[in-house]
Amino acid sequence: MDNRRRSTVWLASATAAAVAAGGLALAVTTQAASAAPTVSSVSPFAVSGGASVPFTEYEAEAAATNGSAVGPDYTQSTVASEASGRRAVNLSGQGKYVEFTLTAPANAVDVAYNLPRGASGTVSVYVNGTKISQKLAVTAQYSYVDTGWIAGSKTHHFFDDARIKLGQNLNSGAKVKLQLDAGDTGQATIDVADFEQVAAAASAPANSISVVANGADASGAGDSTSAFNTTISQAKSQGKEVWIPSGDFKLGSTIQADGVTIRGAGNWYSVLHSSHLIDQTSASGNTKLYDFAVFGEVSVRNDNSPDSFITGSLGPNSVVSGIWVQREKCGLWLTGNNNNLLVQNNRIIGTTADGLNLDGSANGVQVKNNFLRNQGDDSLAMWSLGAPDTGNTFSNNTIVQPNLANGIAIYGGSNNTVSNNVIADTNALGGGIAISNQAFLQPFNPLSGTVTVSGNTLIRTGALNPNWGHPMGALRVDSYDYAINNDIRISNTTFVDSPYSDFEFVSGGGHGYTINGVTVSGATASNTGTVVVQAETPGSASFSNVTATGTGVTGTYNCPYPANLPAFTINRGSGNSGWDGNWNDCGTWPQPGSGNPPTSPPTTPPTTPPATGNLAQGHPASDTGHADVYVAGNAVDGNANTYWESANNAFPQSLTVDLGAAKTVGRIVLKLPPAAAWATRTQTLSVLGSTDNNSYSTLKSSAGYTFNPSSGNTVTIPVTSATARYVRLTITGNTGWPAGQLSEFEVYSS
Repeated sequence: MDNRRRSTVWLASATAAAVAAGGLALAVTTQAASAAPTVSSVSPFAVSGGASVPFTEYEAEAAATNGSAVGPDYTQSTVASEASGRRAVNLSGQGKYVEFTLTAPANAVDVAYNLPRGASGTVSVYVNGTKISQKLAVTAQYSYVDTGWIAGSKTHHFFDDARIKLGQNLNSGAKVKLQLDAGDTGQATIDVADFEQVAAAASAPANSISVVANGADASGAGDSTSAFNTTISQAKSQGKEVWIPSGDFKLGSTIQADGVTIRGAGNWYSVLHSSHLIDQTSASGNTKLYDFAVFGEVSVRNDNSPDSFITGSLGPNSVVSGIWVQREKCGLWLTGNNNNLLVQNNRIIGTTADGLNLDGSANGVQVKNNFLRNQGDDSLAMWSLGAPDTGNTFSNNTIVQPNLANGIAIYGGSNNTVSNNVIADTNALGGGIAISNQAFLQPFNPLSGTVTVSGNTLIRTGALNPNWGHPMGALRVDSYDYAINNDIRISNTTFVDSPYSDFEFVSGGGHGYTINGVTVSGATASNTGTVVVQAETPGSASFSNVTATGTGVTGTYNCPYPANLPAFTINRGSGNSGWDGNWNDCGTWPQPGSGNPPTSPPTTPPTTPPATGNLAQGHPASDTGHADVYVAGNAVDGNANTYWESANNAFPQSLTVDLGAAKTVGRIVLKLPPAAAWATRTQTLSVLGSTDNNSYSTLKSSAGYTFNPSSGNTVTIPVTSATARYVRLTITGNTGWPAGQLSEFEVYSS
């Protein structure tokens, strides 16, 4: 585990989103959780696990901008609530910009953005101050999805992605600015920018047939379906691969891809435009799909239409790898025989429903190292309809902002595994991970065997369910339509800033079916909004080595429905801490932060500090270098869970705050995040002061200061009383990491 980060400043017609819309909604008497949850900016790329991706992600709110901050917000059906980290930057009017400073080489960028409904246009791009000819084409055509047949849903799916190649190779330190110029769209909200060093296009394999040789139109003007199907037939008969060279290819009908390898030059080069590419009820197998992109034109969700990249079966022992899928209803909706299928290294972005669903009969499927963002239902799901899904694994995937349902959902099936995934920012009708016996349709195969859920990190997951009138937890075990009595092993889970609860045990259909056989071993929960364990149905679970810090209300909420049923039994083993208390009023739902003073940081920093107290909070801060999104402003935002980190392996490094006017300075307080994952470390530093940001005097000579989590990770440094407008820390060493690190840089006059 990376010790510097964890809980710190920082992926058929049945509708899985209806997971939240069942009978429990009709009978719940608890009050809605209306208070604002704790909000932080922990990135899904700053924690252990998840996918290894080819890009570096930059949050707009952490970049230079003259735009307006959006969020934080957890309110259903708002733009900010669907943003990564619940924050974004709005650009409104000419000259408004957001500028990213690269920390890794790049020659291309993919931007997640929102436009007003019905709008379209462009955004200008500048590289190191020079406007380039390419513009980012943006549109709201694929946003604002309405699914009125799903109980509790509101307009959602506000963001879309647009990508361009920058036409040059940029080094670390380069600046790329997105700006609204004359002729561009009048308004855009920027969420994140994924900068990538895209390799050159691959060459055709020696043993291949190009679709262009059979008349495929690489300009995208003509329909290339016939050329693709002809090439596939030839390749199969000759034992060769199908080659898709660089170009844009329009396919108005489906292709038959069974028992053949189809390979592209790379998913930035070989682009297929199709809303319904592969649809096969059965296949013999050994189908291999590599390294191309598929862009659909799906702007609504129609569950009676197969508007997906893949519908049905690829057959056993098939592979889907290196594919970029965007603007489809689903990425992969898989039925029939897909045994031992491997789905890896893909990007599935902006689907109006599921990213991938194993719709029964799947055996030995591995779905790993994929990046998914902006799904309108479950990002990854196993649904055991017709026959059980057995022995499948979802591992090392990064999932961000499924905006109607769950990050990962296991509906029935046997001996399936969910491991080492990172899931962030779920919304409305789901949580991070759901282990559920919700059937949707029949014949359904309930949970059996052993379900393994291990090593997952859930960031800001769980949501206020509009049907139930109270929250769904970050990790939910749900006996919706059937009791659960099999072996469910949940281990080594990390919960970061769950807005409401961490573990939930519920019978979502309102029947009060029991849940037994659950073992929870090893979990850390930091800054949970309400309770660590939310139990609402009879049964039992065993907990060991579950530790919680900064919980907003208390340890447990244990209120079964119907109310005459026995309470859930929580068997406490060894190693538990921080979640001993119980919410005693089953007529109300605890509001986030109501048990202790609220821990949410202010939405915006104060423009001026109070006459007494911390003189630095909310004032401009600068540094000599920072890593990724760990910018200087994090050290003066009043939130000890966000932090600044200097450029690695580059001592000395400085962090300077401008107090706005000359002040008497007599004491410095330095903090690191209070989470125990920040192991004890000593930083060597000095304190300097200046009235003009030019000539500095020493207020405290260089010395080593030890930050210990057992005592709050806080250091107080009395300094020689002096008048200064600019206060600077110069850091020359850190025993815990090869960079300077601070979550708060506080300045006091005495």
